[in-house]
Amino acid sequence: MQWATGGHTLGAGMSERIPHECGLALVRLRQPLSYYRQRYGDPAWGLRKLYLLMEKQHNRGQDGAGVAVVKFDMPAGAEYIKRIRSDKHNAIERIFDTIMSDVNRLSGARLQTLGDLELKRRCTFLGEVLIGHLRYGTHSGHSVANCHPFIRRNNTASRNLALAGNFNMTNSSELFDQLVEWGLNPVGDSDTQVILERLGHCLDREHEQLRSTMGPGSLAGLEDRALAREVSLQIDLVRIFRKASENWDGGYTLVGLLGNGDAFACRDPAGIRPGFYYLDDEVVAVASERAALASVFDVDADQVEPIGPGSVLVIKRNGSIDHTQFTDLLPERQCSFERIYFSRGNDPEIYQERKALGRYLAPRVLEAMEGDLGHAVFSYIPNTADAAYRGLVEGLDRLMESRRIDELWSRIEAGSASRSDVERLCNGRLRTERVAHKDQRLRTFITHDAARRDLVAHIYDITQGIVKSDDTLVVVDDSIVRGTTLRESIITMLTRLGPKRIIIVSSAPPIMYPDCYGIDMSQLGRFIAFEAAVSLLQEHGKEQLLDEVQDRCEAQAEFPPHRMVNHIGAIYDCFTLEQLSGKIAQLVRPPSLRWSGDVQIIYQTVQGLRSAIPNHRGDWYFTGEYPTPGGYRVLNTSYLNWRAACDARAY
Repeated sequence: MQWATGGHTLGAGMSERIPHECGLALVRLRQPLSYYRQRYGDPAWGLRKLYLLMEKQHNRGQDGAGVAVVKFDMPAGAEYIKRIRSDKHNAIERIFDTIMSDVNRLSGARLQTLGDLELKRRCTFLGEVLIGHLRYGTHSGHSVANCHPFIRRNNTASRNLALAGNFNMTNSSELFDQLVEWGLNPVGDSDTQVILERLGHCLDREHEQLRSTMGPGSLAGLEDRALAREVSLQIDLVRIFRKASENWDGGYTLVGLLGNGDAFACRDPAGIRPGFYYLDDEVVAVASERAALASVFDVDADQVEPIGPGSVLVIKRNGSIDHTQFTDLLPERQCSFERIYFSRGNDPEIYQERKALGRYLAPRVLEAMEGDLGHAVFSYIPNTADAAYRGLVEGLDRLMESRRIDELWSRIEAGSASRSDVERLCNGRLRTERVAHKDQRLRTFITHDAARRDLVAHIYDITQGIVKSDDTLVVVDDSIVRGTTLRESIITMLTRLGPKRIIIVSSAPPIMYPDCYGIDMSQLGRFIAFEAAVSLLQEHGKEQLLDEVQDRCEAQAEFPPHRMVNHIGAIYDCFTLEQLSGKIAQLVRPPSLRWSGDVQIIYQTVQGLRSAIPNHRGDWYFTGEYPTPGGYRVLNTSYLNWRAACDARAY
C-alpha cells in the first residue's frame, strides 16, 4: 500500500511542530546605486526588495534570520562584505531596523547628493549584492551561531564566501571525513558548515590553479594585485560546484556570494528543494517561492523561472549571467509537501493544486456521509487548509448537483415532479462554517511537551451554537503527522461543539516514512501511521513480521546506500488505507473523552495526490520511494533505531 501524513508548526494546525523548510532570497542589482536613486528616489531600493522577499517568505522561518551584503569597488581598508543575524522574536524586523538605521539617519537632501561610494561608506549594509535567509531549524541548536548566512573569511576578496541554504544532506559525516582526508581541519560538522568548507576548499583550489596558469609564461610582469584581479575575473563557479558537489546526497537549494561580487544560486539534481529567479534590466533576484518574486517585483508568475535541477545560476561581478547544469541529473522529484503545505498558497498553481486535493476527497467524504449532507457542517483548521477545504466543498457541490439533476429529470420523465420537489432539489446548500478561530497573540515557542500541551489547548477559540446534536462535523486539515495534537487538544475542543460525529479529512496521505531532505522527520516511531500499523500487526497476531523486517534491515546495514532497499514497506502492505485510518482514529481519540460520538479519519490517497499535483512527484514520505540512495539508508537506520528504543536522529 502507499499512503502518508504531513507536518506543520504546532499552533498552525492540528499537526505537531515539524521543523521544515528555510527561506532564501538573493538580490543582485544590475545598475549603480545612483540609478535607483534617480528612478525611485531610493538608493536602498535593493535592500527594501530583499526585505520584502524575506517578509513574504516569513512562513519559512521562525527560528532566526540573516543577511549578507557585498559592496562593489570599495577602496583598500574599507569594508566590502558585511553580515547580520538574529535569533530573536521578529528577527526580520530587528535585522532591518539595524540595516536601515544608517540610511534613515541621512536626510533626504544628503541622500540625494552623496555619490555611490560615499553612500556605501556611510551606510553599513548598502551594497550591490545581497542574500537573505530565514531559518527553520531541523537539528542544530537555535542560537544566532546557527543562523545563515555562514561566512568563510579570507584577506583576498574573491576567497571570501557567504553561504545560505535550504537543505539537508544525508551523508554529512562522510563529507566531513573527506574534508579531513583532504588535509583540512573543519570546525563543526553540520551540513551547512561541511558544504561551506567544501565549496571554500574548491574555491581555494580554483585560485591556485588560475594563478599557476597565469604565471610568467602567460601574464609576465603582472603585479600581485593585477594578478589577483585577473584571477577574480576568471573564477569559474560552475567548475567549483562540479568538484565540490561530488558525493553530495541530499536535497538542497543554496545561494551565496563571493567577496569580489560574484553571486550564485543552485539546486540539487533531483529538484527536491525549490528555487526560482526573476531577471530584468534592473535586478536578478532569487527566492524559494515563485509567488514572492512575482509579488515583490509586480510581474506575472510566468515571468519567474525555476532554477533547473542540478543547475547553478551564476551572476559574475562584470554582469554576465549563466544558468548551467553542474552535475548529473536524477529523476526529478520535487517535494510535494511544498505544494501541500510549506509554500504560501498565493502562488496560482499551488492554490489550484490545493483545491484539487480537496476535490479528490469529495467522493469519499460523500460516501462516509452516506449521501446525507443535510446533517453536515464543513470547516477547516488551520488557515493553510483553506484552499483544500474550498476544493472539497466545490467537489461535493458538483456531486450533489449532479445527483439532484438526475433525480429531478427522473421525476419529470415519470410525470411526478412537483413544485416542492423542484424547490427542494434546487435549494440544497452545504453548511460551511468557521468553527475555530486562532488566537494570533499566542506563540507556541515552548518546546517541552507538558507546557506545549497546555498552551496549544488555548490556541483556538470555538464558535458555539453552529453545530446541532445530530450533525456530523467535517474538518479539513492539510496533514496529520504524530496525532498528538489531535489527541491532546483538538478533538476535545471540537467535541465542545456537540456534534454527533467528527470526521477529520487530511488533504495529504498518511506520512509513513522518514524524510531527510529538508523536513526533519527521521524518527519512524513518532509517526501515528507507523504506530497504527504496529498496533494492527499485534491485533492480527503478525508481530513476527517486525522481527523479520529487523533481520532484513540488519543484513543490509553495512551495504553502500545504492544497494539498500525499503523493507519497512512490508509492514504497511499488510493493511488497507481504510484499516490504517480506522486504527489512527482510535489512537487519536483522547482516553478521557466524555463525548460518546464517533471519530473518523479520511486520508488522501497517493493516487489522488499525484493527480492533484502531477508535476511534483517527491512523495517518498508517503510511498518509501526515495529520490537518492541516502534516503534508503536513513529509512533503514530509523527502523533499527526504533527497534532498539533509540530516539536518535537517523542521519
